[in-house]
Amino acid sequence: MIAGHGCQTSATFFSIVKQDARQPTSSRPGAAKRRSEHGQEKLARAPLPRRFLQRHAGRQFDIALLLAIFASLVVVMLDSVPGYDRYGELFYALEWGFTMLFAAEYLLRIAIHPRPSHYIFSFYGVVDLLAVLPAVLALLLPEAQYLLIIRVMRMLRVFRVLKLLPYLSQANFLLVALRGSRQKIIVFLFSVTTLMIVFGTLMYVIEGSEHGFTSIPASIYWAVVTMTTVSYGDMTPKTPLGQALATLVMITAELASAMQSERLQRICPTCEKSAHEPDAAYCSRCGNALFPRHPESAAGEAPRG
Repeated sequence: MIAGHGCQTSATFFSIVKQDARQPTSSRPGAAKRRSEHGQEKLARAPLPRRFLQRHAGRQFDIALLLAIFASLVVVMLDSVPGYDRYGELFYALEWGFTMLFAAEYLLRIAIHPRPSHYIFSFYGVVDLLAVLPAVLALLLPEAQYLLIIRVMRMLRVFRVLKLLPYLSQANFLLVALRGSRQKIIVFLFSVTTLMIVFGTLMYVIEGSEHGFTSIPASIYWAVVTMTTVSYGDMTPKTPLGQALATLVMITAELASAMQSERLQRICPTCEKSAHEPDAAYCSRCGNALFPRHPESAAGEAPRG
């Protein structure tokens, strides 16, 4: 009974996907939004068992696909560890299984898409193909093992099946803030680049080649890793004056990073207005929240003012 219910759930899910995917398209403005609202309204008016079945089937499919993605990545990682050579046959069989699973999903998406060519040449269509093709070539042609690294792109499929609305909302907020501050960012990058060149040249003059700063480009490399707080440790100043300059470089990097972060935080993600008060939580122009933590609550809150 449980197995039959699972088969019925999967069949219902794919029939729903196929029916929804073949809805006629329109080039009129707002047509996509109206179709989306109509679909949501239709689903809301549907009987409760049917709504539960649709959502349950889609959720189960997402979870199963997500687990398969992570499991395939674990197999890829373990297969590269020398100590697990004795499990080579098991990894080989698992790789074939995952390859057939993702190939079936790829073909199924082509079959149910109203315009298969659009999906095939889309970003996710290419990602899905790359998730299957390198594995097939590597399994059939041993000399093509270097293509296995492309299978790591399978992780990109996670962002399609997960409901990452909070993360996508914050990413959109960051993009809006970056776009609104693009002129300031260009000036900031130009200033930082100038400082790196100046600091690197000064360090070359102070330390010299006897302390590892063999050239101005090498010294600029030291300034870059120091200002980005990476500091590999392969080049370090030895003289007191050089250490003082290194301290100045690190303090300058921290101040520049803090100032740039403050600029990004003061951009409204809705109307892109800048120059808000330091303690402002809402935009003085449109009234929307400056830092929407929860997309659902932010979307349902009416603008103030």
